[in-house]
Amino acid sequence: MTQVWPPITMATQHPDNASIPWWRKDAFVPTQDELAEMTLLFEELPIDEYMWDWEGKYVDEAVGEKLFSRAQELFTRRPLGEELHLTYRIPAFDGEKMHRMARAFMNILSLADLSKDIGLARPAVTEMFLPLTTSADQPRKVRETFKEVMKYHRAIFHTDSTQDSLMQSLFEVTPLVEDVDSLLSIEKILQPYWSSLVKEKPDIATRGQRIFLARSDPAMNAGLMPAVLAVKVALSTISTLSSSLGFAAHPILGTGSLPFRGSVNPTYTDPFLRQYAGTRTYSIQSAFRYDYPKEEAKQALEKIRAVSPTLSTIVVPDADKQRIIALCKNMSALWRPTIESIAPLINAVAAHVPPRRERLQHIGLFGYSRGIGKVRLPRAIGFTAALYSIGVPPEFITTGRGLRLAQTNNQLDLLETYYPALRDDLQHAGKYLNRENLSLLAKSDAQFVGIQEDIAAIESILGIQLTQEKPHHLIHRNLTSSIYQRLMADENDPHLAADIVEAGIIRKSLG
Repeated sequence: MTQVWPPITMATQHPDNASIPWWRKDAFVPTQDELAEMTLLFEELPIDEYMWDWEGKYVDEAVGEKLFSRAQELFTRRPLGEELHLTYRIPAFDGEKMHRMARAFMNILSLADLSKDIGLARPAVTEMFLPLTTSADQPRKVRETFKEVMKYHRAIFHTDSTQDSLMQSLFEVTPLVEDVDSLLSIEKILQPYWSSLVKEKPDIATRGQRIFLARSDPAMNAGLMPAVLAVKVALSTISTLSSSLGFAAHPILGTGSLPFRGSVNPTYTDPFLRQYAGTRTYSIQSAFRYDYPKEEAKQALEKIRAVSPTLSTIVVPDADKQRIIALCKNMSALWRPTIESIAPLINAVAAHVPPRRERLQHIGLFGYSRGIGKVRLPRAIGFTAALYSIGVPPEFITTGRGLRLAQTNNQLDLLETYYPALRDDLQHAGKYLNRENLSLLAKSDAQFVGIQEDIAAIESILGIQLTQEKPHHLIHRNLTSSIYQRLMADENDPHLAADIVEAGIIRKSLG
């Protein structure tokens, strides 16, 4: 059988698509249709892995039985755990509300039994992503807890311990790191965690280790430039640390289509592949798959699979790392009060962003909903959609002031070196800027005066123009004017959702 490791393209259930998926009649994907989605993506697109979300969504817990009964030929031809991969994102470990994690553990073990019963060489699911990881103690505790559950499972249900022994040798708890501070000091998580794994896992030198880096939530927490720079530092640290420990690292990057969330989309492959060189697995979210023509998405996925394994990580020298940490701290300090001030407007618009999946309310980085300071915010997709929908893309917020700060402190060279796609990202977002809306907002809120200053600084320092380039960009501008005026007239206007979706279809992502 073909061994595909690490997977390169990982489909996720992130609900950022504006358009209707090519296999459905409407844009909303209910939980019961996600199994069909998984098999269709494996069959019809170059997708290596599917992330099954136990963290923020309702879950079909019969995933194994249904997959093998409905797509027996596919998984006989391309076995799960070998050529194709199914990976669970489990709930964050908080030591209290653990019922969903317990269900995920038992589901993985029952799937291992099913795999053996139907003659598979490996368990179907052997890896879990652990969200909101900020210390090595969290993944280590999850590993210990899973081993205890496995022990009880074997004692109660098994006379032959072969399958549990195989599962114990294979299973992984992969940290998912989601905040700028943790990304900038990721060695504090990985050094102790990976050092313990070297002692536990005999095949670590041949198989290596994965690590999952978020890209959207760091941007929500600190702004565009700190998020990108923090990921760049993390990729460098991961490469250096894994080499010193004697194995390869396989970073996963969680990205969306719009620049604020990563710029991973079918029309932008060259810039993002260069920007995130060293990434071995890219998350392919719903907008990538459904807001672009299917063939265009397929060709882009093939390019990612061909090119990303050939690109080496850019090493960040320690002196540059310290300068980046200082710059990120200063830029984050600009971001937080700005977002806290305009949060009521963001929430008012986000309330009209239509759902695309069935989501749970749960505790996240700031608490669910997300938040900064004393305010609550929507998740990253709703946050980004809300700001784009009024013509104020979040990419610009405090970025100009951050550039001025970098210019004053002789740090622009860091951005040129470690964020080479900055101009491309900002010019892409600039196609969806509505200066008239921004001027109207600035008349009543000084924070929007600051955003006007951001745009002026971006254009001046980077020597670029932020403007609409094609007719559909002008249509998008008109839609955002309509959204703003409707919102000002009546926050409950029932037509807002339709305008928001139409604008999202034009920019090829809700948020």
